[in-house]
Amino acid sequence: MTEFLGQIVDFINSTNVPQQISEVDAKGLFTNTWFLVPLIVFVCYNLYKQAMNTLVLTGLGFGLWIFSGSRYMEGLVVGDQLQLVKVLPVVGVFIGAIAIAIYFLFMRSD
Repeated sequence: MTEFLGQIVDFINSTNVPQQISEVDAKGLFTNTWFLVPLIVFVCYNLYKQAMNTLVLTGLGFGLWIFSGSRYMEGLVVGDQLQLVKVLPVVGVFIGAIAIAIYFLFMRSD
């Protein structure tokens, strides 16, 4: 199993996916019509279907993506040291996100 996961990690690193994710231009992405039109269609379709679980989880994903790229997260590691003062709020945000996801996936039904 370790060999298999090692091959996957090597593949992801060889394609520079982590670097591409860290260098995403969110403003450019949300002003690009090739991204914005399908996103609007997706949201309108889910509103029509009244699929609130899908909409909430999509919003949660976008929110976590924006939070992970915020200035607060940039200041989490200064040099090679983790700033312990900033860890608790980050853990709180992600525990809250996991709680919301669990609620909408397992406890609430459409």
